[in-house]
Amino acid sequence: MSETAKEVLYRGGGFSPKPRRWVGFGVFVLLIGLAEWGTRTGWISPLTLPKPSDVMKTFGELYNSGLLFKHIVPSLSRLFVGALMGVTIGVSVGVLIGLFSYIRAGLVPLVAAIFPIPKIALLPLFVIWFGIGEGSKYALIAFGTFTPTVVATYGAVDNVDRTLIRMGQSFGLTWFSIVRKIVLPGAMPGILSGLRISLAIAIILLVAAEMLGAEYGIGAYILEAGSLYDLERLFAGVIMLSVLGVLLSAVIGLFERRLLDWRV
Repeated sequence: MSETAKEVLYRGGGFSPKPRRWVGFGVFVLLIGLAEWGTRTGWISPLTLPKPSDVMKTFGELYNSGLLFKHIVPSLSRLFVGALMGVTIGVSVGVLIGLFSYIRAGLVPLVAAIFPIPKIALLPLFVIWFGIGEGSKYALIAFGTFTPTVVATYGAVDNVDRTLIRMGQSFGLTWFSIVRKIVLPGAMPGILSGLRISLAIAIILLVAAEMLGAEYGIGAYILEAGSLYDLERLFAGVIMLSVLGVLLSAVIGLFERRLLDWRV
């Protein structure tokens, strides 16, 4: 009895994924619907979870009062500046570690020493160094995104297929051409995957920094709502952070489609 061969779609290092965007949206709708049903019927106590409809009303009030953008804009500014500094320096240092043995020998022990340190614990130190203003917030976010970006970057450079590098050498490519045409494109998937983790850490550190000495910002808004035990406002702030995380993930996905279009 003969077996019918089945075509297996293959792309790069794994099977080709098919987009199913409606599934994720359906999961969100289902969870929100269950929460609304549970709070209205009494299965979920209003002291533990507010009605999603009430949270949406809170968003409307924030928008009408103008406070929504007063909190979102400073947070976006702090996140952009801090993460940009940390990611830029982290990718640069990670590439240097991956390419040069002396830099690897000197910096890898240093990165290993500072990587496990909880970055939130360093916030008082950054306040002493840079003041209570924006400088300490930028520094905390930058430092928090720097270390995971470095580790992800030099790990991605190390994992580039050495056969491709030797092939480039056999064709007489210069060192710079090998780095530009083989090493960096080959390391890009790992670098972008590391950025997802780094930016998630940046959001966590953003909230921590804004809870200390910030008048406006999502973290300051959540802290104020929590101190008043205002669950509607508290969950509104949490949803802002969730939406911010989804948007950052979408941006990285856009970069992946543009920079990794060589994968089939």
